[in-house]
Amino acid sequence: MKLQLIDILVMVAYLVSMLLIGIFMRKKASRDKESYLMGGKKLHWFLLGMSDASDMFDISGTMWMVALCFVYGFKSIWIPWLWPVFNQIFNMMFLSKWLRRSNADTGAEWLATRFGVRGAGVKASHNIVVVFALLGCLGFLAYGFVGLGKFLEIFVPWNIVQPYVPFNIGPEYVPHFYGIVFTLFAMFYSILGGMHSIVIGDLVKYIIMSVGCIAIGYIAMTHLNGQKLRLPEGWDSPFFGLNLNLDWRNILPAAAKKIEEDKFGLFGIFFMMMCFKGVLASLAGPAPNYDMQKVLSTRSPKDASKMTGFVSIILLPIRYTMVIGLTVLAVLYYNQLDLSVAGGGTDFERILPGAINNFLPVGILGIVLTGLLGAFMGTFSGTLNAAQAYIINDIYLKYVNPGAPNKRIIYMNYLVGVVVVAVGVTIGFFAKDVNSILQWIVGALYGGYIAANMLKWYWWRFNASGFFWGMMAGIAAALVFPFIFTGLPLYNWPLLFLISVIGCIAGTYAAPATDMKVLKRFYSTVRPWGFWKPVHDEVVAENAAFVPNKRFKLDMFNVVLGVIAQTALTILPMYLILWMKLPLLITIVLLVVIAVILKKTWWDKLED
Repeated sequence: MKLQLIDILVMVAYLVSMLLIGIFMRKKASRDKESYLMGGKKLHWFLLGMSDASDMFDISGTMWMVALCFVYGFKSIWIPWLWPVFNQIFNMMFLSKWLRRSNADTGAEWLATRFGVRGAGVKASHNIVVVFALLGCLGFLAYGFVGLGKFLEIFVPWNIVQPYVPFNIGPEYVPHFYGIVFTLFAMFYSILGGMHSIVIGDLVKYIIMSVGCIAIGYIAMTHLNGQKLRLPEGWDSPFFGLNLNLDWRNILPAAAKKIEEDKFGLFGIFFMMMCFKGVLASLAGPAPNYDMQKVLSTRSPKDASKMTGFVSIILLPIRYTMVIGLTVLAVLYYNQLDLSVAGGGTDFERILPGAINNFLPVGILGIVLTGLLGAFMGTFSGTLNAAQAYIINDIYLKYVNPGAPNKRIIYMNYLVGVVVVAVGVTIGFFAKDVNSILQWIVGALYGGYIAANMLKWYWWRFNASGFFWGMMAGIAAALVFPFIFTGLPLYNWPLLFLISVIGCIAGTYAAPATDMKVLKRFYSTVRPWGFWKPVHDEVVAENAAFVPNKRFKLDMFNVVLGVIAQTALTILPMYLILWMKLPLLITIVLLVVIAVILKKTWWDKLED
């Protein structure tokens, strides 16, 4: 199916509305630095949560999820635990409010509340977080714009656009051209209106995306209409044992080959490793990207908890309605989809664009494409805002011009935004050549992130020197590991974590403890639980009325309930689209029971 006039008009109307939002929000955003980068910390948690959820609804991730769902069925809901998706639950229950209590503007600035501004390793720890954040942002910007271009190329053939473009473009650069065009739209409204326009733009995108996802789910149910899907036994069950036990060999050999290539056959071991890594990664708190910026932009610690809890509720059911809907259409009409690639292989990630192009009617096609386009623009603008925050707050105002007036800061935000986009796009032009290198660097950064950022919350003796050397040890090990080990990086992760922990401990005891004044201020303000007894004793000696945080058991209980509820929200639309009545009813009852319990154990006990 080709785009019709109504589809194009929907897309154009969306792009125009984004430009108008940027223009209308410019005045409000330009009041001061905090208003531009953080929305003045006055935006409602509902809007910030919807914005954060929209930023997580990206094209590449959704294509990957549809491919996983086709091959692994209901068991695919566990694979995103690699990220891990349940880190939002840890943030919801306690880490978001701990982070927000610092009242910092970036993750690097937050380090000053934990380690102070003087002492061994303080500057190094600050710098490594800034570098980590900027490299991550540039990587996401580069691949986001190229991915968008390749996606749009399927729906908007170049031979239609070529007559209206006053210059020639080689076929290998057509995706880059599309990517640049829509990147400029995203750059315009996000740079002009800052966090204000990003949040409002994400609200518009979420509404469009929700309509598109629900439409896809309805279309899939209509096409299914009692037909029996030809699938391996166990495909429609989320439960598993040591082995995956999905036998595609006599149904679709390409899917069996995909499972073999992914090395997910021993699913029980894979799952345990995901849980081990995921829990530790979740305890480390948000990474310094758009997710952390949304937490820091909330009005209060209580709102920060509400915001992160809201994300899963509004993101997962809508997103997985699209995922299972497109999967059902692909299973029903697999032979009509061209998933072959050069060399005779099969690319299951082409299911999403193929199913959209073949089975969505006029109008709905435009809405879905607009929603996915908005998904790119939302993620892009959120990432750009995070990069601007780190460059302006943690480089320009810290080292270059600490006393810059407000007008200069706003103009520097504009300039930095343009430069960051230009660098990201430039990297994207060489994506084919540097893909493996960038993936290597990003993997190394996140490999070194977990241990240091976990210990900073829970161990009083951990200092800036330990933070720096823990990060460096983990990053260095992750850079070397691909040359030493083969197979899934997940299975090498315990050794990587151990090396990073050794770096943390060695670095910590190679330097004096953090100034007790800094630790007391942090402990009494953030109020974490963990190994803080020496600091606790000092705080109580000065303030006998101080009440320590004794919520560890309650927080962990709520985390377990929250993860179960998040998983139920994920699988709910899958049971609904396939109309599996009994599992659907059990899932709904489970969600209601958990909601009632969390109302008493979490919501009613929220505090600033």
